Amino acid sequence: MNKLDSERYAARGVSSSKEEVHAAIKNEDKGLFPKAFCKIIPDPADPEGEDCFLMHADGAGTKSSLAYAYWRETGDMSVWKGISQDAIVMNTDDLLCVGAVNGILLSSTIGRNKNLIPGEVIAALIQGSAEFVAKMASLGINVTLTGGETADIGDLVRTVVVDSTVTARMKRSEVIDNANIRPGDVIVALASDGKATYEDEYNGGMGSNGLTSARHDVFAHYLAEKYPECYDHLTDDKYVFCGSKHLTDIEPETGLTYGKLMLSPTRTYAPVVLDFLRELGNNAIHGMVHCTGGAQTKVVHFIGNLNVVKDNIFPTPVLFRTIQSESGTPWEEMYKVFNMGHRLEVYLGEKDAQSVIEASERYGISARIVGHVEKADRPTVTLATEYGRFVY
Repeated sequence: MNKLDSERYAARGVSSSKEEVHAAIKNEDKGLFPKAFCKIIPDPADPEGEDCFLMHADGAGTKSSLAYAYWRETGDMSVWKGISQDAIVMNTDDLLCVGAVNGILLSSTIGRNKNLIPGEVIAALIQGSAEFVAKMASLGINVTLTGGETADIGDLVRTVVVDSTVTARMKRSEVIDNANIRPGDVIVALASDGKATYEDEYNGGMGSNGLTSARHDVFAHYLAEKYPECYDHLTDDKYVFCGSKHLTDIEPETGLTYGKLMLSPTRTYAPVVLDFLRELGNNAIHGMVHCTGGAQTKVVHFIGNLNVVKDNIFPTPVLFRTIQSESGTPWEEMYKVFNMGHRLEVYLGEKDAQSVIEASERYGISARIVGHVEKADRPTVTLATEYGRFVY
């Protein structure tokens, strides 16, 4: 990361690689499968039994702040249902990576500033969760809503925070453990942009990572003046909404507004994963990675002395090209912050790769082999991209 990027991230109170978080948890118990994508513990009801237990918490992050500004600017309530989906999928699709595709219990937590977030927004968020769970049920994914908490905490929250927690139980023998990623494996990637058969419109591929950088770098300063509640006033003004775009400007390649493009709900890959696990079985999959925080370098935290080589990645979707053009962020850094075109990676033997690709394409999601795994002296990710070769 160059000095300018470092200063910009620090000024906005964010980190692209979460060094402090990794330092804080380095001595924590890593659970039954230390290299698994989610922490897995013994089943509390039967610690010595064949089952294990998972719990995961995440949320929509500062994407809800962008949704707030877009709603205020346009009156479009649909963005709140997208935020509900963001908060759910950032959890469920982490569970997918260890093979937990069903029997998921979901609890939601909403913290709002009641003076700015009225009951109709809360209703849209709750309805959005219910509608998403119903859609997943129609596709064979069983997620059960268990309630949650809605708190009025205006002294703490400028607009609204939307988070979720999920739990699941599964057989230890069915856990997909990234410790099994090995030399010779290929990497099948599932695209983050486009329109899946179960999505209502084109998805820009953003997910719910990098929103603090993206919204301030892309959108113009008028947002700070109209909606001062949607950013941290301790941030140096030169880093606040310093782009050129208006929320309602039309992006020509997709026909969507830039606001809706960036607010595209985080895509779930659950139906695809359910299909290929039914066909191949969990043990055929050596590892899975949800490219969220850390983006294309995420896998480096889950491997041993291996080099993950990605030399056939997807072309960069228009949203990420826009972010880079507006911000001037070096491409090497872009791949650490944003998924850049694929947000799920499946590591497996080459003979089984086509089954994963076909499962994805049945749902209208592009998929392909983007690379392979080889021996190395230390955990490494090597990207051969249209913008250069980068080693992390």
